[in-house]
Amino acid sequence: MNTDSFVFSKRSIKSFHTVWRAPSNIALVKYWGKYGIQLPKNPSISLTLSNCATTTEVSFSPNDKKKYPTFEFYFNKRERPDFHPKINQFFEYILPYFPILKDHHLIISSLNSFPHSSGIASSASAMAALALCIVDFEKQFHPELGEQEFFKKASFLARLGSGSAARSIKGPLTIWGKSPAFQNSSDLYAIPFDSSIHSIFMSYCDAILIVDKGKKQVSSSLGHKLMQDHPLAENRFDQANQNCEYLKSVLKRGDIEQFIEITESEALTLHSMMMTSSPRYILLKPNTLNIINKVWEYRFQTKIPISFTLDAGANVHLLYPAKESDKVITFIKSELLDYCQSGQFIQDHVGKGAKKM
Repeated sequence: MNTDSFVFSKRSIKSFHTVWRAPSNIALVKYWGKYGIQLPKNPSISLTLSNCATTTEVSFSPNDKKKYPTFEFYFNKRERPDFHPKINQFFEYILPYFPILKDHHLIISSLNSFPHSSGIASSASAMAALALCIVDFEKQFHPELGEQEFFKKASFLARLGSGSAARSIKGPLTIWGKSPAFQNSSDLYAIPFDSSIHSIFMSYCDAILIVDKGKKQVSSSLGHKLMQDHPLAENRFDQANQNCEYLKSVLKRGDIEQFIEITESEALTLHSMMMTSSPRYILLKPNTLNIINKVWEYRFQTKIPISFTLDAGANVHLLYPAKESDKVITFIKSELLDYCQSGQFIQDHVGKGAKKM
């Protein structure tokens, strides 16, 4: 696996300021289990969100040739040193590819358009936005860097901060991880695919139902490690590869029935892997199951193609075609809010990816 093309070795120093907005994403085919430094054991396909995003502003200035980049970090306009360990680890991972960072001090300021710890992958949007700012800085020294290579490197760097962040660069859907079904797919970065997607999925909606805002019982990093000795791991990786191939065909045809079958199965399989690992974890809450059963009942009675997916937590993402929005929102407000913490849910839809502000 050749990563030499991602190395930027220019040593000049320069002041620079940039702002990028990167969306979160929700995986349809899940990645669970990794190797090396943030490399996936199986490919994943995600839907890029639009409203749920992180906006990150970074100012670069010379730091008198320190041996390590220095930085300040602000979240929602408050200095947050508790985020420093994660950012330090990110810088440690990216320095081999971006050694010029050693010569700079960074002032990083991030804002989320959605509540932190609300069941949405904030690390994905946050690391994607930060990676885009860093590659934008590189482009000042490397103006010939084309758009495709720019976003590929941003995805590559974002992955080193958070695996799912690789998928928060482009939209409306992306695949991360090497898959025989997708030409040019890679473990190193995510690639978009949109030209062959049926129009119904280009405006798909996602309503995130906040069941539990508390800290997860197990971190995603620890959860991925549990796959190393999981007795069902290899079967799961085979299943994910097959589902990526099936879903590609489904997205082309606009086959919502099979879309529901694959994505709901993927969501429940993710949690079944956690429930059968050692040690075992149950991240679903009673209200998660109540919502799932309500969704199944509503879909059976009305024939409206609403479905669910889950991340590694208790909150529920409801997926549905845009033309069904009014009916689905009425259903949420009348039937599901009692299962949501403080009656909270967030409306979102498919987005086109990150953009410079």
